[in-house]
Amino acid sequence: MEYTRYGFRTCIGAFFEMPTADAREILPSHLQPMELQHTRSILAINAFEFTESEVGEYDEIVLAIVVPPMVEPGKPLPKSAFYPFMVGTSTEASREHAIERWHLPHYMADLGIDFEVGEHAVEVKVHEDGTPILEVEVTDYEFEPSKNLYNSFMADDEGRFKANIYMEAPHSEHEEERGSLTLHEHAMTEALSIDDVNTFPFREQWYRAGVQTFEPLETI
Repeated sequence: MEYTRYGFRTCIGAFFEMPTADAREILPSHLQPMELQHTRSILAINAFEFTESEVGEYDEIVLAIVVPPMVEPGKPLPKSAFYPFMVGTSTEASREHAIERWHLPHYMADLGIDFEVGEHAVEVKVHEDGTPILEVEVTDYEFEPSKNLYNSFMADDEGRFKANIYMEAPHSEHEEERGSLTLHEHAMTEALSIDDVNTFPFREQWYRAGVQTFEPLETI
């Protein structure tokens, strides 16, 4: 089995309540949103500072809907499962790589993705030629060594796919609701009813420097 590995300096993730009606509009028919409560599903925002890859260094922002994971014999229970509906990167080469290999949908322009890493918080500001797209902040808890499994589901004209992704790095996670999110009107956020997305996360994750490993893509 051939794996694809990416080294990163920083990765953050945050989960926000969003309207289930929006989630159902975004998801393909074979996937269902996870609901926190009736009519409220989960928007996940993840940001990466990649330092090592087949296409060099780049930064990435991922907007995804949280869906039920796929439990497989002999594998750990996935920590979460995602359907990425919009990905933005800082380089053309990284977009071409992720579209060809992982069938991930991208915003097709170079973005500014600025990480401000402090002692107890990370803020990420995403913009296009100075026009703001979003700002997200996560805060810390206790960091522990980890190797966590996630599912990513993709769908396009070529089929339906799943990737198993392992994150191996010092990891902090909590539900203290100390982070924040600001979304701006932009093509990347147009699938969301911005005023109906919570501005604080109910779960925050922070990975310090480590490795993201993809198993080979599966057709489902």
